[in-house]
Amino acid sequence: MELTVVLLKPDCIGKKLIGEVIQRFEKAGLTLRACKMMRLTEELLKDHYSHIADKPFFPEIVEFMQSTPIVAIALEGELAISKVRDMLGPTDSTKAPKGTIRGDLGQDKMKNIAHASDSPEAAQAEIQRFFLTSEIL
Repeated sequence: MELTVVLLKPDCIGKKLIGEVIQRFEKAGLTLRACKMMRLTEELLKDHYSHIADKPFFPEIVEFMQSTPIVAIALEGELAISKVRDMLGPTDSTKAPKGTIRGDLGQDKMKNIAHASDSPEAAQAEIQRFFLTSEIL
């Protein structure tokens, strides 16, 4: 069993799609182990997006990710990391096939409904970044 993190982004929140997205994951057999709404600080975003924090478009990402609270969830299941990423589809929603979360609900590369851990190492780091141990139930 794997544990992975999904961040429901401001476009997901604004379109009132939180329940639909979580329901898709649950219907796929994943178990919700943690869920919380939070505001992301610039410091947290720099840590989370450290691989692109020096890029000229980073301030736009910070502005978008701070435009509303986000919902962080931890999902558990067999091959949860790859299952979640397959369900989301490609990062660019315009290239995501219908039937995927991003293909059905996303708008573009940034407004793509959700972020998901892309490896066991990233999942572990993101669980620690977004949740206290006591919040994983």
